[in-house]
Amino acid sequence: MSEREKVVALTGHRELDAFDENELAYELERLTEEGYTAFLCGMAQGFDLLALKLLVALKQKKKLYLEACVPFEGHENSLSRATRERYLELLSACDRKTVLFPAYCAGCYLARDRYMVDCADLVLAHCEKETGGTAYTVNYAKKRGVPVRYI
Repeated sequence: MSEREKVVALTGHRELDAFDENELAYELERLTEEGYTAFLCGMAQGFDLLALKLLVALKQKKKLYLEACVPFEGHENSLSRATRERYLELLSACDRKTVLFPAYCAGCYLARDRYMVDCADLVLAHCEKETGGTAYTVNYAKKRGVPVRYI
């Protein structure tokens, strides 16, 4: 990632009840039109992997930098077989894989979230709850003065 790139951190829920994938695709396209070219993905199932799938498709048309921000080595082993296969396919399309810890440890997911916010110029969030990892990430971004755009 170069110094001049505008960076977006992605955060959202694992469960996507009645979520509009087309709205997310539109928003990601809009961000690229606003000059955002680097995207940080936390690699959780749900919002993260959906956003990454859309970004991989968008990368066919635009010059984008995709970074997989993995909380710990072997994170994908906790996923179902089908989700793990999709995860590994999307991971291979990323330009960089950053693994924060060699194994699971308490707080590794929140450390991953802080890493992404600390690197970002903007957070794109799908947050419908006041508790949990997504809410933590949004609140951390606000504390750090990083703008949050909701979807």
